[in-house]
Amino acid sequence: MSESLERSAGLSSLKEQVEKKLCEVLDGADTKGWRRLGEIVGGDRRFKVSQDDLEMCSLKVLHPDGSPSRTLLRLMGERGCTRGHLLDYLQSLGNDEALQCLKAPALQVLIQPQSVALVCGHNLRLCCHAVGQSPVQYQWFKSKEEVPNGYAPDLVIAPVDVKDSGFYVCRVNCGDSFEFSQWAQVDVLDVSVSCGQSSEGRLKVAVQPQSQMLHAGQTLQLECGAVGRPIPRYQWHRNGVPVANAKRRKLTIPHVTHDNQGGYRCEIISDAERTWSKEVQVVIAPKMLVQISGAVECSEDDIYAIGGGSTEFLLNSIPEQLYATDKVALLIGNLTYQNHPKLKAPMVDVYDLTNVLRQLNFKVVSLLDLTESEMRNAVDEFLLLLHRGVYGLLYYAGHGYENYGNSFMVPVDAPNPYRSANCLCVQSILKLMQEKETGLNVFLLDMCRKRNIHDDRIGNVVLQVTANIVFGYATCQDAEAFELNSSGLANGVFVKFLKKRLLDEEKITVVLDRVAEDMGQFDATKGKQALEIRSSLSERRALNDPVQPSDTDQVHSLQWAKAHELPESMSLDFECGAQIKLGFAAEFSNVLVIYTHIIKKPAELSSCQAHVTDFPQDLDVDPKEMNRETPEETGVYLLSSSLPQHCLYTRLGSLQKLKEELEFTVYLRGTSPAMDDDDVVCWTKKVNIGKPLIARLDLHEATRQNSCLHTCLMPHSPGQSPATVHRTHPAGLLSPQCHHLHVPAVGGVEHGHGNTGRSEVARSTSMPIEASDDMDELQTAFINSLQLQQS
Repeated sequence: MSESLERSAGLSSLKEQVEKKLCEVLDGADTKGWRRLGEIVGGDRRFKVSQDDLEMCSLKVLHPDGSPSRTLLRLMGERGCTRGHLLDYLQSLGNDEALQCLKAPALQVLIQPQSVALVCGHNLRLCCHAVGQSPVQYQWFKSKEEVPNGYAPDLVIAPVDVKDSGFYVCRVNCGDSFEFSQWAQVDVLDVSVSCGQSSEGRLKVAVQPQSQMLHAGQTLQLECGAVGRPIPRYQWHRNGVPVANAKRRKLTIPHVTHDNQGGYRCEIISDAERTWSKEVQVVIAPKMLVQISGAVECSEDDIYAIGGGSTEFLLNSIPEQLYATDKVALLIGNLTYQNHPKLKAPMVDVYDLTNVLRQLNFKVVSLLDLTESEMRNAVDEFLLLLHRGVYGLLYYAGHGYENYGNSFMVPVDAPNPYRSANCLCVQSILKLMQEKETGLNVFLLDMCRKRNIHDDRIGNVVLQVTANIVFGYATCQDAEAFELNSSGLANGVFVKFLKKRLLDEEKITVVLDRVAEDMGQFDATKGKQALEIRSSLSERRALNDPVQPSDTDQVHSLQWAKAHELPESMSLDFECGAQIKLGFAAEFSNVLVIYTHIIKKPAELSSCQAHVTDFPQDLDVDPKEMNRETPEETGVYLLSSSLPQHCLYTRLGSLQKLKEELEFTVYLRGTSPAMDDDDVVCWTKKVNIGKPLIARLDLHEATRQNSCLHTCLMPHSPGQSPATVHRTHPAGLLSPQCHHLHVPAVGGVEHGHGNTGRSEVARSTSMPIEASDDMDELQTAFINSLQLQQS
C-alpha cells in the first residue's frame, strides 16, 4: 500500500495486533496517554470529541477487558478520522512508542509454519515467508539446534523419519532486524504398514491402540496416532468418560488396578474435524498369589525371598477373555401398517440402533415395513449368518402381542384381526438360533405384550437349556410400549434410553438393568411402561466383546455383504454435451437414496435439469417427492447430513420387493436463450444398476420351504387368513393394538408397539427433531396433559 493510500485509510483498517499494541501503549501512559490524545482530537472541529465522550471512554476501565483507548479510536473512526490524521495527532502528542506501532515494521513474517503429523517415509515441508526493507535471510532450528542446510523459506525433509519429530522454528534476518516465526510441532508416526498420507491435510487415523491383559501393579501403555495438518489433539476416554490429563498420543498408567479396567478409545480433533480410534479392551487380572505348604500366602513380588522347604504354587488364573466368532444383528421396524394404526418411531429407532451396533462391530441388516413372507425370508437370511460362537441380536419395533409366554411380531400386511398364523413367533426363531450353536442370543422387543383375545393357540416350542439367552422387553407382560410424540422424528421410550447405554463396557444384562433404571426415572411413562429382562446368561458376555473370526466367517461375511452392496457412482454423458453425476446412498438395508448433480452444462443452454424417473411400481416411491432439492423434502431425514449438497434427491423404499434388476430413466431438460420460455429440449438415458442392497436376497419370493416357516406356530396356511371369520366385527373391538398417549404438539408420548416412522407429521417438517432433548426439557409441562386412549 502506498504512503498516500495508507494515510487516507480509515482507522477500521488497522490490523488487530496493531490496534491492540497501540491501545496498550496509550492505556498505560500517564501524560501522553489516551486522555491527552482525546483532548488534542477535541481541538479539531472536524471530529467533535467532547468532554462527555472522554468521560464515556474512561468508564471502560470498570470492565475487566475494557480499554478507554480502543473506545476512543473506534469513536474517532466512526467520525471519519483516517490513519494520516491519527499519525499527526500522535506526532503532536509526542508519544514515540505509540507512533512506532503505526509505522510499517522493517521485517514482517507473512506465512507461518504449521504443525503437522505425518507417517514415517513421507515428505515433510514447513513454510515460512517474510518481507523486509532489504533482502531476507532464513535459518531453521529444531529446538535449539540449527538444521543443517536450513537456509531456505521452505524446510523440506524427504523422506522424514521418527527422529525428525520435534519442535521447529525459523529465524528471519533483515539487516540488523530479526524475527522468529511461531513454533511448529512435527509428529512422525512409525507405522509398519503405510496407511497413506491424508489428502489435503484431512484427519486420518494411522496408529490404532491394541487390547491388553495385565496384572495389577503393571504399567498400561496405549498408543494411537493420526496424520493431518494442523497437528491433531488427543483425549483418551475410558468407558465413554474422558480420562483426566490424558491428552497425548500415548497413554501411560503405572501400577494399574482393577479400577483401570475397561474399554479405551481416543478422541482425535483437528480444527473442525473429529474422529475416534477403535475401542480396545484392557483387562486387569489380580496379582498372582502363592501358597506355600498350604499355610503361607505371599505376593508374586515375594516369591524369590522364600528359600528351602517344599512349595506348592497355586496361581490365580487370569480371567478368560470372552469373544465372539462374529456379531450379527437383524433390525426390523414396522410402521406403515395396512390394516392397523400406523406407528412413527420404528424408523428412527432402527436407524439409531444401527449406528450404535456398528460401533460395536456388528454386521447389521436394517429393514423397514416387511410383510409376513418378507419377515420370514429375512429371518432365514439372518440365520444363514449365524454359526458356532456368533453373537446374534434381533431387534423388532412394531405391533406385537404375547400369549402363553410366546411373543409374536406383527407384519405390516397382517389382517384385522390377526393370529399366530399371520405373525412370527420369537421363541421359534430362538430355537433355530440355538441349533446354530450361537455364543449369545439377544432379543430386544420394542412392542406391546397385551394378550391377543383372537388367538387361543397354546405354543409348544421346546427350547434347549442354554446359558446364553437374553430378552429385553420394552414393557412388562400384559402391558403396552410407548413412543414419543413430537413435531419431528423421535425415538420410542425404550430406544431413547437404550441407545445411551449400549456402548457401556458391561455385561449385557447389566446394560439392560441400567436402561431399566433410566426408564424408571422418566415421569412421562412412570407407572405405564417398565423394562423387563429375562436371562439365562451365566457368563459375562458383553456386546463389545472382541471378535475372533472362525474359518467359516468369510463365507458368512460374503453373504452379509450381498445385502449391503451399493451401486457405484457414475457419470452420464448426453449428446448435448451435458454431464450428469449419479450417486447412491443407503438409509436402511432396503432404502436407497439416489442423487443427481450436473457437473457440466453446455454453454448454449441457459438452464439444465436432470431428473430420475420410470421406477418399477413395486418400489415405495412417491412421484410427488422425487427429485427434490433437499433430502428432507423427499423423506430422507436421518441421512441428510451425510449426503452431498446441491443435488436433486429421490428416496426408494421397499427394495425387498424388487423382482428384476433396477432400471430407470435419467431425464435431462434444457432451455436456451433462442427458445421461447415454454419450449424445452429433452434427452433421456436408461440406467441399470442391478439389484442394490437387500434386493439381491430376493425377500419378495413366496415364503420359502425353510425351517423358519415350519418351526413358527402356524395353525393355518399362509393363504388362509383367520381374519375372514371376524370381518363382521366392529373394527374397534378387533385386534389388540397398542395404545397411544396423545399429548400437545410440543412433545409427548405415544403408545405404540413401540415407535415412530414416516408419518404425515414427520414429513411435514423440514428437519428432524431429536425427542430425547426436547422431551427432557418439556416433560414437566405436559405430563399432566397425557391421556391414555384405547386404539
